[in-house]
Amino acid sequence: MAQRTKNAIRQSFMELLAERPFDKITIGDIAQRSEITRNAFYYYYQDIYALVEDIFALELEHFAQQAASYASWQDAFRVAITFALDNRRAVLHIYQSSIRETLERYYRQTILSAMTDFIHMMAQGLDVPEGKITALSRFYAAALEGLTSQWLRDGMTEDLAPFLADLGELLDGNIRLALERCVRREN
Repeated sequence: MAQRTKNAIRQSFMELLAERPFDKITIGDIAQRSEITRNAFYYYYQDIYALVEDIFALELEHFAQQAASYASWQDAFRVAITFALDNRRAVLHIYQSSIRETLERYYRQTILSAMTDFIHMMAQGLDVPEGKITALSRFYAAALEGLTSQWLRDGMTEDLAPFLADLGELLDGNIRLALERCVRREN
């Protein structure tokens, strides 16, 4: 029962967020949409900010459980931004609100996780120090985080597929080459 109520609260909030800006949503609105009392909301969440943190924490957990073998860094990035693609209006409303930092932190963690998984996969068979993998992961994640921030600033209107394809052509193979170069230098 408790999990069903929390799910109803999260779903109702996301529906409301797709309809209106974050700063225009009240706990009363969420409770009414969820068909619960305000006290029931407060039983599960301290405030609306805790609800947002919970939603992003669940998305991060879901993302981590899906850890997959990516064919390319572009695929890893696409998976990392799936939540935004599936919830465009809600994500834009969060981005344009007082809790933008929560969204930015979520994407920072998600993109870094995706790139780290991909770079570990690319390093298979190579004796690459973990610190080098971390450095390369952080570098690519920072670049993709900047791309994501620009995309959000621009209202998520651009289709990223052509840009990622072009960038993929330019950077194809660079991660593996960097890892191999690192191994040669270590030896």
